[in-house]
Amino acid sequence: MTKSDLIEAIAQSAGLTKDKASIVVNTIFDQMVDAIKRGERIEIRNFGNFTVRHYDAYTGRNPKTGEPVAVGPKRMPFFKVGLELKRRVNDESDS
Repeated sequence: MTKSDLIEAIAQSAGLTKDKASIVVNTIFDQMVDAIKRGERIEIRNFGNFTVRHYDAYTGRNPKTGEPVAVGPKRMPFFKVGLELKRRVNDESDS
């Protein structure tokens, strides 16, 4: 599903125009990106958690030449799936 598909599905399901559904989707994504930029954790119950993982600097290798390359520290977004979503994807019943 693409972002456009999501907008269309929300428009149909909520009885909104595509323009209004687009505003809803973009606002949600913008708020999530802003929270992740600030290093905040996003928890959506029964869906999953978005966090930021910090990676230290290290020395990597250029695959073509084999020469060492300095790789700086970085922050990467990380998603951990929630138990309910995992169950639903695998069609498991609630035991």
